[in-house]
Amino acid sequence: MAESKKYISQEDLSKHNKPGDLWISIQGKIYNVSDWANYHPGGELPLLNLAGQDVTDAFVAYHPGSAWQHLDQFFTGSYLEGYSVSEVSKDYRKLVNEFTKMGLFENRGLGVHFSLFLVAMLFSLSVYGVLYSDSTWVHLGSGGLMGFLWIQSGWHGHDSGHYQIIRSERLNRFAQILTGNCLAGISIAWWKRNHNAHHIACNSLEFDPDLQHMPFFAVSSKLFNSLTSYFYDRKMNFDAFTRTLVSYQHWTFYPVMCLARLNLFAQSFLLLSSKRLRVNNRVQEILGLLVFWIWYPLLVSCLPNWGERVMFVVTSFSVTGIQHVQFCLNHFSSSVYVGTPIGNDWCENQTNGSLDIECPSWMDWFHGGLQFQIEHHLFPRLPRGNLRKVAPLVKELCKKHKLPYKSVSFLKANELTIGTLRTAALQARDLASPVPKNLVWEAVHTYG
Repeated sequence: MAESKKYISQEDLSKHNKPGDLWISIQGKIYNVSDWANYHPGGELPLLNLAGQDVTDAFVAYHPGSAWQHLDQFFTGSYLEGYSVSEVSKDYRKLVNEFTKMGLFENRGLGVHFSLFLVAMLFSLSVYGVLYSDSTWVHLGSGGLMGFLWIQSGWHGHDSGHYQIIRSERLNRFAQILTGNCLAGISIAWWKRNHNAHHIACNSLEFDPDLQHMPFFAVSSKLFNSLTSYFYDRKMNFDAFTRTLVSYQHWTFYPVMCLARLNLFAQSFLLLSSKRLRVNNRVQEILGLLVFWIWYPLLVSCLPNWGERVMFVVTSFSVTGIQHVQFCLNHFSSSVYVGTPIGNDWCENQTNGSLDIECPSWMDWFHGGLQFQIEHHLFPRLPRGNLRKVAPLVKELCKKHKLPYKSVSFLKANELTIGTLRTAALQARDLASPVPKNLVWEAVHTYG
């Protein structure tokens, strides 16, 4: 007689959501991934953030078919009581299977090689302009080219954090370190840790690091409650100093974005110097950053005077600020929430928290795949060259299940972002006033 299956309730499963005690459900089967968290290629945060619940859709989104064969070693022998699959999840998983059969997850096209060539050309031209020209205008242009170089290298870092941009694993790792650590000064380990947490917890004010920018920015008045950041493991205090900065955030947004790269530098160093956090290939990551901090200051020192040196640095930072603005446009004006991300509300969470940017195909190089943010968040392993191909199918999925599919122009996305920041800014000012003000009146008078 066959042995009856063992079942545990969702309530019991939800109790296993702490470091050292992490259980998840995939297609109704219960897995103990407590020890695996220390070796998980995507880091421990995705497992911590989704522990204690069914995570089938998130697992499907992030893992190729070959990953399923490794699950048996973590199977507890128990099943989730009352497990069911929503209609939107059924259709989503069908799309994943279709894209797999079409080879879309493997077909990277020629875009990667062209982009790598572009990075090499931008670097060469920028260095040549500094070393072999006496013209201030050429030096200014060289700073701009350096900024564009960092933008393009950023797209490589983003893509390689989701999938192998080059089929050889060693060459892929080399490309990561070269374009990220060595050329841009950004640790790819930091980027993967930060970005995986963002995807899993898209637009959760407590779990998504891409919305945790206080004291400079607050995208929602919910942050005025001094929420806890589970990514940085600290309280995000909304004190008088923060309130003052937030009150003018719609004016300071673009200037701060011009210097946002300084934060990425700092976050890279903080991660690699941390004894508490696990970092794969830490020595390799540190050496890559050292390469950047040798060649970039050396190049700047080759300029004839301090005025041009400052000009070069400010220009390179300001140009790459375009990319930092792009990172914000896709999410700042979208729906936000407080609480733990839900693994099998994958489609709902990603579409509610993301915004597409409309652009012609010849401008795809400029946006680096972020123009199809909804598609990218639903299918993070999909090479960016294939996002435009699947967009019509994603629109159909959203229409069928009444999910939001918001797509606007680049200019409109900026307007929406500034509008979101302005709304929160006026609410912050209202808190500082002893007598609550009419926000409509103040909004009008803020702009004269």
